[in-house]
Amino acid sequence: MRIAILGTRGIPAHYGGFETFAEELSTRLVSRGHRVTVYCRERPQQPLWRGVDLRYLPALHSKYLETLQHTFYSTIDLVAHPYDVALYCNAANAIFTPLARMAGTPVALNVDGLERRRRKWNVFARCWYVMSETLATFCPDEIVTDAERIRDYYKQRYGRSSWYIPYGAPIGPVQDAATLQDLKLEPRRYFLYVSRFEPENNPLMVRSAFEMVETEFRLALVGDAPYAEDYIRAVKNTSDSRIVIPGAIYGDGYHELQANSFAYVHATEVGGTHPALIEAMGRGALVLYLWTDENHEVAGGAGLPFGNERELIDQMRAVLAMSEEERQKLRDAAVQRVRERYSWDAVTATYERLFESLARGEHAA
Repeated sequence: MRIAILGTRGIPAHYGGFETFAEELSTRLVSRGHRVTVYCRERPQQPLWRGVDLRYLPALHSKYLETLQHTFYSTIDLVAHPYDVALYCNAANAIFTPLARMAGTPVALNVDGLERRRRKWNVFARCWYVMSETLATFCPDEIVTDAERIRDYYKQRYGRSSWYIPYGAPIGPVQDAATLQDLKLEPRRYFLYVSRFEPENNPLMVRSAFEMVETEFRLALVGDAPYAEDYIRAVKNTSDSRIVIPGAIYGDGYHELQANSFAYVHATEVGGTHPALIEAMGRGALVLYLWTDENHEVAGGAGLPFGNERELIDQMRAVLAMSEEERQKLRDAAVQRVRERYSWDAVTATYERLFESLARGEHAA
């Protein structure tokens, strides 16, 4: 099949969850014999990435309009060059999917989480996401939800069924230690946080909680975000020499940090299944996670939950006081949970079945 993926910043992944998802899915589909094009916002160095065609289109750098503007341009290009099937990412892009369908390309839309809850959005952006939720129920041919909680939300609120397909994650240790050496971190002697530095992801809370914990271990706060300069400045405003804030790290260095951490702290409030969380679990990290229905769906029974900064402080102290045997049981449970529920091969196979059914016309008109 000829498959297009739209609505992300593109690949190689240098931003967040959707970009990692696009890279992992597209390269695996190529290995299964499909021709895949990923629409990108940043100019690639080459027209192919691990067998995936990269299609670059310009994007207006705007907090509120960048995604919509780029997806609109991508859709116009898709209309001129129809595919057998297209996958749109982000519910905000639902409004463009009828154009692709009218051009003869059947469409699936991965709606992600409930984006209207993100604190970074103004009133207009929140209203757009509320409207987009409704549009998502009838504009594309099929909806994809990456968490059971989000699937249930669309079913209960809108009466719309969806394909439940979670994200995947690699499994196993990483031996290289170059990134740890660069950051002056020792294996199993640092807490790790990885996410975009935005208020609903709570990097400031994680930093403040760690500052209250008496330990020689360190904290690595890894991430960045566009259009969030003031908040990032607040996160970096610390005099604690135990804390390292290197910015965003991707690829091998990112996996190396996860695999060698003492504990991984996941503090994101909004979204469906977060790739960083399941990736940390797959690498055998001991996980502390902010209690939301979506986070608990992923890590429940294989991690330790917290509800606020005070509880995070308590959990950090608790894992430091645990025996190594107790910590290893949690790490093993995390790996097993990913192996059973979040295999990239299983995720790719399910998307392939979805795309095949769309290409055959076995979907709601």
